[in-house]
Amino acid sequence: MTAFDLVATGRTGVDIYPLDHGVGLADVRTFEKFLGGSATNVAVAAARYGRRVALVTRTGDDPFGRYVAREAERLGVDPRFIGTVTGPPTPVTFCEVFPPDDFPLYFYRYPIAPDLLIEPAELPLNAIREARVYWSTVTGLSQEPSREAHHVAWAARGRRPHTVLDLDYRPMFWPDPAQAAEQVGRALHGVTVAVGNREECAVAVGETDPDRAADALLDRGLELAIVKRGPEGVLAKTRDERVEVPPVPVQVVNGLGAGDAFGGALVHGLLSGWDLRRILRFANAAGAIVAGRLACSTAMPDEAEVQLLLDTHPRVRPGR
Repeated sequence: MTAFDLVATGRTGVDIYPLDHGVGLADVRTFEKFLGGSATNVAVAAARYGRRVALVTRTGDDPFGRYVAREAERLGVDPRFIGTVTGPPTPVTFCEVFPPDDFPLYFYRYPIAPDLLIEPAELPLNAIREARVYWSTVTGLSQEPSREAHHVAWAARGRRPHTVLDLDYRPMFWPDPAQAAEQVGRALHGVTVAVGNREECAVAVGETDPDRAADALLDRGLELAIVKRGPEGVLAKTRDERVEVPPVPVQVVNGLGAGDAFGGALVHGLLSGWDLRRILRFANAAGAIVAGRLACSTAMPDEAEVQLLLDTHPRVRPGR
């Protein structure tokens, strides 16, 4: 089997997003459903750049689960590793939309989400081992058996580049931050790249200052540390290089998918062999495009669209 460009493991489900903005869920009258879940969105984003992508996840044996598998395939993601479990339903997630910076999320993942029931013995280890990029998220460490499955996957790869951990800390999935910090600290020894914002870096390495957080991640043996700083842009460090890029201004509609768009673009840049500054500029622009749209998965841009923004926006031209 030809190796996948990307294998992503983790959260999936259905996003139920309001078409009425500026009001709470109690007052929303119309909604639209989309494929969702952080790892799923990253997979779709990478597929939009023509990458060969597979998703390792689980759904309930229900209509929403069938929608997840069908929609993932429609959006370019190989569905062969999307399995079903008996019992818990496919998760749904609601949000409220209060632009420009307030998007409360309501996760329905009870009593446990199927994507946290991935068993180590069910993993497609050959595909994970051979993938050019392997992507996983901190949410997958929050419960067993998913936690053990993640460590089995990392052991199979042997810290092969590029093994990426999205720090994606969601407090509602954890009993307390201390347990999350313990599990993330253990996971960092199995990956080569980490991506997160300041709050997520605080959980991972106890640092919110971007430079100190990046240094602390590199001290764990990583090759690349990326700290997203919101309106201040992005900082990335390797052992030999430090790069900062500014944000891309955008009229925000829904900021929830911007980080996943950044992730898919990061994958594309790594696979393309671009220099770090070009990768970050491209990923920032991809995130800005999606922040200007309601959906996440179906909002992901292709390379031509991102490049057009880079070429035409004065704030993001090279050297500016």
